[in-house]
Amino acid sequence: MSPELKQIFKPSPILTPIQRSYCPGCTHGVIHRLVAECLEELQLQEKTVLVIPVGCSTLAVDYFELDTIQSAHGRAPAVATGVKRSNPDLFVMTYQGDGDLASIGTAEIVHAANRGEKITTIFVNNGIYGMTGGQMAPTTLLGWKTETSPYGRDSNREGNPIRISEMLSQLNGPAYIARTAVNSPKNVLGTKRAIKKAFTAQMKGLGFSLVEILSTCPTNWGLSPVQSLKRIDEETMPYYPLGEFKVAEGL
Repeated sequence: MSPELKQIFKPSPILTPIQRSYCPGCTHGVIHRLVAECLEELQLQEKTVLVIPVGCSTLAVDYFELDTIQSAHGRAPAVATGVKRSNPDLFVMTYQGDGDLASIGTAEIVHAANRGEKITTIFVNNGIYGMTGGQMAPTTLLGWKTETSPYGRDSNREGNPIRISEMLSQLNGPAYIARTAVNSPKNVLGTKRAIKKAFTAQMKGLGFSLVEILSTCPTNWGLSPVQSLKRIDEETMPYYPLGEFKVAEGL
């Protein structure tokens, strides 16, 4: 007789059991799992409010068993600020893409961070507008071709890619700022550690926290899932180095 099989892993109950609609090779699903695991392990599910804006991140409303608010494009930090200030006992987080956070939402994220709002932002950076068809984003790397930069991004024409984590880390308000990736098992584990640290910063009331996660967009990059993971290693990470950029005392 074969030995009895023992289940050693199961999805977090914070994730809904429905099939995801992300493109093959998209790493939003990996990030969702890590966020859910951290919320579960820190026992935050019953007090969490998730604020999502417009873009691929909007789909998260169907995938988390959480109280969720959808904001206008780029305004998630402003909405999260209102929720947290009106009920400080809640755990409030935003889940945003680079086209949303680093473009139309630049003012909201900068001022929320500068004020030290006690919210947490999960910032998914794949260097392109995903849901709306692959336009150039503020984080698109030089030379990358998109629908709106068909000859490749040129610093003289479109400016340089914005390093959000480095920029926000210069402010006094943030308690924790880190950049991670999900293109390898090692980096996935590092991302989970960073998310848990960011959540802990809010739980301790230390200030604003943000984890920037380098992600893939195989469809709009025109690459296979495997090629997309390799691109993060070879192209994205050299410009967007991984690491912790600000860590408050007590974390």
